Amino acid sequence: MRLALVMMGGGARAAYQAGALRALAELAEEAEPGRHAMPFTVICGTSAGAINATSIASHADHFAKGAEQLVKVWSSLSADQVYRTDWPGVAAAGARWLGALAFGWATFGLAARRTPRTLFDNAPLARLLAHTLSFHRIEQMLDERRLHAVSVTALSYSSGRHLTFYQACEPISAWRRAQRTARMVALTPEHLLASAAIPYVFPAVRLELDGRHEYFGDGSIRQIAPLSPAIHFGAQRIVVIGAAAPAPEVPAARPDIDTYPTLAQIGQQVMASVFLDALGADIERVEHINRMVRHLPETVEPESGWRLVEVLAIAPSERIELIAARHLQALPASVRVLLGAMGGNRASGAAFASYLLFEEAFTRELIELGYRDALAQRDVLLSWLKAPTAGAGEHPERRRI
Repeated sequence: MRLALVMMGGGARAAYQAGALRALAELAEEAEPGRHAMPFTVICGTSAGAINATSIASHADHFAKGAEQLVKVWSSLSADQVYRTDWPGVAAAGARWLGALAFGWATFGLAARRTPRTLFDNAPLARLLAHTLSFHRIEQMLDERRLHAVSVTALSYSSGRHLTFYQACEPISAWRRAQRTARMVALTPEHLLASAAIPYVFPAVRLELDGRHEYFGDGSIRQIAPLSPAIHFGAQRIVVIGAAAPAPEVPAARPDIDTYPTLAQIGQQVMASVFLDALGADIERVEHINRMVRHLPETVEPESGWRLVEVLAIAPSERIELIAARHLQALPASVRVLLGAMGGNRASGAAFASYLLFEEAFTRELIELGYRDALAQRDVLLSWLKAPTAGAGEHPERRRI
């Protein structure tokens, strides 16, 4: 019974996943006392979830240790460890963007090097990944068969293809769907930076693919089937940790409907479409397919090639933008000024800012929320984390492929 862990994106919101992983590690120890190895043999991540996925995968031999290290990193994080927050750094990128919006691209000339690219420079994140992640341990865990496969997903801005980059303990037939495919590679920090390159916020990353170079951005963009990689890797049960409830997110405060939306309001909805909508839609598809499958005769199953896949989602029980609203002042002054210039006041800007709030006051609250939400599903998780047998720990959300 192959168990998979899928972690979604969401920028700073992904701190929630660290708390959920801490709870999962505790439950794994309770289910199998004395067993340090991680019960999840398939680990898939997208965007910030890709960073969490590779981090926990590198500790497949000691789940609790890996979870605690991830909690430690998120608990002591600050925005300047992820992107430049100094006034020159913010002004250089922000002024180009806002000036271009106000006066047009022609103001900045035709030279590509002078056109605005992103709001923030995430060079600090590249240094953080190089310092905290151990990619050679991922290879070691695969060689020791503690892991079956690890993957991260990104979108090619150059070709429009949605790519899942993966490492596995043995060759796996790469799949190909409409605009979705997979490549077996040796994962690097560049793959994570590409997967976590939030559109317009962080720069795209140049990666080699099929003998040529393409620019990749956040894997949450156009990710219509977040559970697909885990299913292709043979997972029969999937625990998916989201960064928001799998339901449409509406503004915490009703804006003036007669006022033209600010850039922050528009950005909030763009972020929601990138990070929040796909998981809910995929879960809805799971439920829809399950309803159809229940009407199929059992004799069809062996011939269909479909197999049962159970899915358990762990998602925030509280609205993250409301939590973010309490911590907006923790953002560096330079970032607050930039968000203010985009119309990001307390009511309309909290949801947008929540993706950039890499500050410990905010991340620690999300860690605690993730921990509580995972423990709230204790009974089901314990049945899954024990040495599973057919039919054990059944959950209503199932999918056949």
